[in-house]
Amino acid sequence: MRVFNISSGSQGITETDALPSQLPAQGFVWIACARREFEVLQAQIQAKLQTLCGTQLVDLHVADLLNNQLPSHYDYTSQYDVLVFRRLATGQTESDISQPGQPLHARIKRGGPPVLKRIDTSPVGFAVFDNLLLTVHPTDCAVRDAYAFKLLNASTVESRASGVKLPASPADLMLRIVNQMVDGYLELRRELTRQLDHWQVELLKPATRFTNWNSVLDARLAMHQLDEICEDQRSAVQDWIDSIETWPEGETPAAQRERELLKVRSRDVLEHIERVVHHVRRMEQSAETAVQMHFSAQSNRTNDIMRTLTALTAIFLPLNLITGFFGMNFEFMPMIHTSSGFWWTFGSMLLLVAVVVTVFWRKRYLARTGR
Repeated sequence: MRVFNISSGSQGITETDALPSQLPAQGFVWIACARREFEVLQAQIQAKLQTLCGTQLVDLHVADLLNNQLPSHYDYTSQYDVLVFRRLATGQTESDISQPGQPLHARIKRGGPPVLKRIDTSPVGFAVFDNLLLTVHPTDCAVRDAYAFKLLNASTVESRASGVKLPASPADLMLRIVNQMVDGYLELRRELTRQLDHWQVELLKPATRFTNWNSVLDARLAMHQLDEICEDQRSAVQDWIDSIETWPEGETPAAQRERELLKVRSRDVLEHIERVVHHVRRMEQSAETAVQMHFSAQSNRTNDIMRTLTALTAIFLPLNLITGFFGMNFEFMPMIHTSSGFWWTFGSMLLLVAVVVTVFWRKRYLARTGR
């Protein structure tokens, strides 16, 4: 568990590993814990929320935060909001209930190209109070650690002097963490694009026999999964934006500006998610088009081969007819017993071949299809 006291005053950000006894006078508290830790320390955390915020998490929301398979969604009460957002993960990790934070088993290996192994997601839960943010992460969550490192660096004197702003509220902090998760999806789409471009080149090579169909199928299934995940994320963020619209107007200009900044940051997160959705769907269409073009090219290649074989058969068919005619077992036949019969027949056969080849060439039966 990591606990941060985020203050807008001179204290900046301080980190502890124990639950706070009180809220800061200026600022808020961020409690970040692993899912197993939250399950083990649920009673202590609920009691602390009752002390600090005057309320506890509803049982259904606790179950949502503990559910490792829950899709992205948003819910709210009159005293706090709950957002579940699925992040990218390199594998599913859990920890022993008796030893929270310690890995329980190794990461699950997935087949296919290396980029597909990254399309594995885990939910991160956010409980947003007025002056407190509770986040529930998977074990060894890289997103939490990366943003905590960024947050601690932003609290230094040099960073604050250079204009780096700290989160103004728990909701602002939640949106910044969510935005960092979405950036991971934006980076993933570049790797998927490079992989699909490589497959498209391989699929459209006429002389190459493509056999990596299992990887293509895995990629299509992974993109379908990514599309569904992003759709859930977009719905959750859109519900959050709709909820912000129902908030009462701020009494001070600072409160009004804070609300507007939340709307802007929320719309920015939504726009990033929509970019991911648009790109994933475009990659799905590109993959489908590449497969169709591959089979179309193979069909054209087969047609060229069959046309060539048919033309060769048509060229040699008259020759077979002539040889069959003179191969009949009759004693008296024209030109059989003459010394020039063979050469007349051979010359006629060559002339017939030249005529047929010329006719086929002019009709483009023997022309090669442009690649």
